Amino acid sequence: MPEGDSVWRAAARLHAALAARPLTHSDLRVPRFATADLTGRTTLEVVPRGKHLLARFEGGLTLHSHLRMDGAWRVFPAGAPWHGGPAHEIRAVLGTAEHTAVGYRLPVLELLRTADEDRAVGHLGPDLLGPDWDPDRAAANLLAAPDRPLGEALLDQRNLAGIGNIYKAELCFLAQVSPWTPVGALPEATLPRLAAAAHRLLAANIGEPGRAGGRRNTTGSSRPGQDLFVYGRTHRPCLRCGTPVREAPQDGRPTYWCPRCQPGPTGQGPTGQGPAGQGPADTTS
Repeated sequence: MPEGDSVWRAAARLHAALAARPLTHSDLRVPRFATADLTGRTTLEVVPRGKHLLARFEGGLTLHSHLRMDGAWRVFPAGAPWHGGPAHEIRAVLGTAEHTAVGYRLPVLELLRTADEDRAVGHLGPDLLGPDWDPDRAAANLLAAPDRPLGEALLDQRNLAGIGNIYKAELCFLAQVSPWTPVGALPEATLPRLAAAAHRLLAANIGEPGRAGGRRNTTGSSRPGQDLFVYGRTHRPCLRCGTPVREAPQDGRPTYWCPRCQPGPTGQGPTGQGPAGQGPADTTS
């Protein structure tokens, strides 16, 4: 699933292509909105909200989309051939005289009144890359369920919006705690520092507006294979201590950690499917 920085870049590309221009073509290929026509309306802005995209149009309408695991928005010069998947996977087409934005495999696509956007995104916590970012509120949200494992709490978008599985693993490593550590067991200063680190990492990886960012980097190293501390590094040496990085499922997703740098509970319970007694986390997107 794309993380907050990826969604921010997608919003920037869409905004650059569509904003302040009237739509010359509109096609929403979902049954509920198949007859809706935005042609002639000017796009006011395209903004991210956590992992959600909000395209706002004159007349008080918003097109809300979420990429989930496989969705993507592609932008093409007007008249250029489209690529990004077969035609039957296209869910939305928004065209201007200069560009065409095509939404592929969008599992969430709805047209709503701009005044009603809270119905779609009002449940989200403070956005790590948004104007409402508030590290103290994010830390308080995380602490509201003190028995919850830190990794699950970080993925819950109601606590803070924009963290996905990559940043979850990297942030737990930077905090030097296991992803299965209960939030309430952390030292008092850890959560505010963790929230600040999350904001710093995502902001550093959004790239320049209007262009695709490079490979995500959380280490600051430019050496090949050293752009992430633990994510995707199963059995490879920890970049700090050399201990092999381990992997175990958490909430149905692979989770990576260094057993030496990140003391605390591990992801191997009696069944091999995570800590005993742990059910899936509610990672509301």
